[in-house]
Amino acid sequence: MDTHPLKLKVQSFAAETPSVRSLVFGVEGGALPQWQAGAHIRVSLPSGGDRPYSLMDLPDLPEGTLALGVLREQASTGGSQFMHALQVGDVVKATAPVNNFSLHAGPSPAILFAGGIGITPILSMAAELKARGIPYRVHYAGRTRGHLAFLPQLRAITEALFVHYDSDESRLNIAAALESVPEDSHVYVCGPAGMIDAVKASALARDVPTQRIHYELFKAETPACSNTPFDVELRSTGQVVRVEADQTIIQALDQAGLEVLYDCRRGDCGICQCGVVSGIPDHRDVILSDDERASNKVMQICVSRAKSERLVLDL
Repeated sequence: MDTHPLKLKVQSFAAETPSVRSLVFGVEGGALPQWQAGAHIRVSLPSGGDRPYSLMDLPDLPEGTLALGVLREQASTGGSQFMHALQVGDVVKATAPVNNFSLHAGPSPAILFAGGIGITPILSMAAELKARGIPYRVHYAGRTRGHLAFLPQLRAITEALFVHYDSDESRLNIAAALESVPEDSHVYVCGPAGMIDAVKASALARDVPTQRIHYELFKAETPACSNTPFDVELRSTGQVVRVEADQTIIQALDQAGLEVLYDCRRGDCGICQCGVVSGIPDHRDVILSDDERASNKVMQICVSRAKSERLVLDL
């Protein structure tokens, strides 16, 4: 099965800041896929693998097109360099849209936090909330003036915008931003890991239920300690497979001749998720909620490991 069925042709691009580029694509040989705010696609790279990018609902976006915003990363492994080198007429392959960061369905208000390139899904959320008539606010933080992408587009969407710069007195105070939020609000945050952790901690301190705290981070967690070997037992057959320190669970299963379903191998697509019958997973994905992690009932076997000597998986 082709995991990158979309063929996207570059229609236009623009430098939004010195390090952020917007790209507008048309769909070749097919219909424009349906998507909602918070969704992303994964663009296939010529060097192998792919990279996720949030879809953007930009004002005045031509009908039948998709828009992405791409940060040129200093420590790029090839993805952002490739995306920043694309020219009009170039064609890339991509997955269908996936949404692990969707808006709540009800009428509850929302407060949106974005850091840096994390504005890409947040901008689309603001547009959708406005269209639905749901009260919301956006707090957008960055290092210095002139380095926040899509500010004109965001200002065209919303008046409930608060812009913060680390370099001056406007610096984001998360606790203060949450003080006057209605009790039934949902909190959304996309940005660096430190910002996400700070927003989660502040929201929990205000007794916001975990199910109303939503976040997205495309980079999987860095292991807190070195890997150690462990065993995986398959519930269906009782077969035990050893996972060495330098292997993922998927690699060990594949070496044992067992086929499992997976795609990204980075902990952010959710395709390889499986149930945990017993044992304690070492979660390293960016998909599961805090409650799902604490339950120890599911895990992403492409990146996560084990804290116990054996995991029994529902495979």
